[in-house]
Parts: sequence; structure tokens; C-alpha cells
Amino acid sequence: MQFFDREKETAMLKEVRELSKENAQFTVLTGRRRVGKTWLVTHAYDPNNILYFFVGRKSETELCKGFVKEIEEKLNIPILGAPDKFAEIFEFLMKYSQTHTVTLFIDEFQDFLRINKSIFSDMQRIWDIYKENSKINLIVGGSIYSLISKIFKNNKEPLYGRQTRFMRIKPFRTSVIKEILHKFKPDYLPDDLLTMYMLTGGVAKYVSSLIDSKAFTSKAMIERAVVEDSPFITEGKNILLEEFGKDSSIYFSILSAIATGRNTRNEIETAVGKEVGGYLSKLEDEYNIITKYLPILTPNSQKNVHYVIDDMFFKFWFRFIHKYNYMLEIGKYDNLRRIIFRDYTTYSGNVLEHYFRQKLAEEKDITRIGNWWDRKGENEIDIIAENEIDRHLYFYEVKRQKENISIGDLKEKAEAFFSKNKIASKYDIHYAGLSLEDM
Repeated sequence: MQFFDREKETAMLKEVRELSKENAQFTVLTGRRRVGKTWLVTHAYDPNNILYFFVGRKSETELCKGFVKEIEEKLNIPILGAPDKFAEIFEFLMKYSQTHTVTLFIDEFQDFLRINKSIFSDMQRIWDIYKENSKINLIVGGSIYSLISKIFKNNKEPLYGRQTRFMRIKPFRTSVIKEILHKFKPDYLPDDLLTMYMLTGGVAKYVSSLIDSKAFTSKAMIERAVVEDSPFITEGKNILLEEFGKDSSIYFSILSAIATGRNTRNEIETAVGKEVGGYLSKLEDEYNIITKYLPILTPNSQKNVHYVIDDMFFKFWFRFIHKYNYMLEIGKYDNLRRIIFRDYTTYSGNVLEHYFRQKLAEEKDITRIGNWWDRKGENEIDIIAENEIDRHLYFYEVKRQKENISIGDLKEKAEAFFSKNKIASKYDIHYAGLSLEDM
């Protein structure tokens, strides 16, 4: 698949390279696995003019052999001896960059933790010695956000504060997903777009997997996702086991509960069988997989919290792949596809709400967006968007089919909202419906 979007990020990386010609630059590039970090770097720079070090699961000696080969081939200079410590190679490059501009990209940087933890303190020492006279453009990329944050944002870690930029790469915006699908299937249907969003959440690798296999329709996408060799089957478990480590079983239980509709803390704790407050905080703040939702613009709403999986890929994976893994273990992929097709209409309705919240946040001049529900569960509004600068408040009802939208019902729910939130006089109020037709 061709390269799409990322104009802002590409421009930023090119700017950093220009700055490195005068002063050493140290950029941290992070984002969830498969979001396209390496793809971005090789697009922004000529791959032949950068040093690419991939931190694989090898010994430090074996890694250094590969790094030396990369240096000799790309820079056309010999390295005397056979260094078996990364610190030796890094110091060589920092010295070399005092007289030559160098771009070095270290991919999966956090995996140095598994190989030799002292690498980070060695890098800190070498960086501090040589950076003033260096012309290096150092970029380190990492997929495990919790570890990258620990390495660079924990003041007890040696590389704390050494970075000059911290870039977080996010999945594609809704407009880009539409652009990609239109490029390959100009006559796509709304459900085709919704299914692509439902399965990928805009993560570049998953979008590419569907496009490269020519799965352009909703049916074809689901069929491609649920086959034996599909990345959609194994990715969820592989990624999360790396993130969660020894606590993975607890986190899997929590996410499974949320994916099947247990959204309050009490419901989650009942399903899991233990107190989960600390785990929920980490899932939100460190792993960025869930979001804690409060009824928007509602005072004293802390006790009315819902937890939602905001990563569409993991939302789908826990709802179907993980839940029905026992079927896959005996090769019943066709049965799981039948279940997904059976539940598609109901499940995709919830995904459609998420899609429009993201779309409105990306496109509309708003300062806050969310939804609202009362504590009794009698009234719920799908989307409320606020423009507090120009004092506009937008209420939206989301349905798959336009004919099922009732603005009258929406206004009644808004009255219930205003009865508990005395703010109507502060805004110009707007009501609208959103359906598949509006994607």
C-alpha cells in the first residue's frame, strides 16, 4: 500500500534533520505497535542515507555485528576491531558526528532493557560528553508505550530529559481511512468504511493488510480478518503479553469484561473477582487502551463512571477473537465468522458512535466532546459536543439507519440533561442526527 497522510509528522522529522546540522537532536518516536513509525521515518528520509538499527532479541554481541555492518555499508568507513558493546558503537558515532552529519534510527529501543540495562546509562554519559559539538540526528522508536515513558519520563532513569522532542504517532484520522478506501474502491458502501474502522481503528498495518489482500467490502474484510493466517487473530495476544508481562491474566480479564458490556467499576470487579482500581488507572494512563468516561458537562459525576476500550482493534479482538478463542483452537473459523456476521448490526452501531465522536473532534470547531447518561439509566444522549469559545452546544443521536433517528426524542433527552445541568442559557443549542449516510 502506498504512503498516506503524516504530512505534519514528515515535516517535523525533516525540520529536526535540518536542526541537527547545527545542534545534536534526540527525538523519541512512539506509538502503538503497527501504527507506522518505521514507515514514517523511511518516508521522511532516504533509507540509504540513514543508519537503521533494529533492536532484535539477540545477544548484545550479535546485535553489534549487525550495527557495525550497517555503519560500514552506509557510511563507507571501516570500524577497527569487533565491538561487542553498544556503548562502543554509540561513542564511535557521536565522535564521527562531530565532523559529519549522521541520522541514526534505533527501532524498538525499549528492548535494550532485555539485553543490557546499562546501555541507557552508557548512552546518557556519552550523549552528555559529545552532544555540544555533535551533528547527530538521533531518533529512537518504541512500540511499548509504558516502557518508553518509563525510560524518558521517569526522573530516576538515566535518559530522563535527554530527548529534544517526543513524538507520538497516532492511527489514521477518519478522513484518511475514507481516502484510502476510496482510492481502492471508489464505489464503497458506508458499511465498508465502518467495517474498516471497526477492524483497524486506523492502525496503518491493519489497514494495509486489508488493502493488500483486496478486501474492500465489509464481508470480505471480516472474512479476511478471521482466517488461520490472519494478523487479526494473533496480534492482540502478542502485543498485550509484551505490554502487561506477569500481570497479563488480570488485564485480559478486565478488558474482556469491558468488551462484553461491563462498563462500571463494580461490574468489572464482580466479573474479575478482585479490586481493580490500580489496573484500570494503568490501562488508561500508561497503556492508553481504555478511556474513563463521565457524563459530559455534569457536576458531581465522579460516581457515574463508565470504562470503554477506545482502541477499535482491541475492542473487536476482545469482543470476538479472545471471547471465542476456543472455537479457533479447533479450527472453527467459519463458525466465528458466522457469529460476527450475526452480531454485526448491533456491534457496529456502537462503533458508529465512536466513529462520529472521533470525526467530529477532528473536523468540527469544538472544545469538548462526549456523551451523557443519567444515573438511573433512563436517558442517554449519544454525543454532546461543546464549543465553549463561541458558546455552541450540539446534541446528536446516532443510528445506523437515518429513518430511525427521532429529533423529538433527542430534544426530550436534552431536557432531562438540562434539568440536571442548569447551563442552557449559556449556549446556542443545536440538534442533529447522524447515520451511515453521514460517514
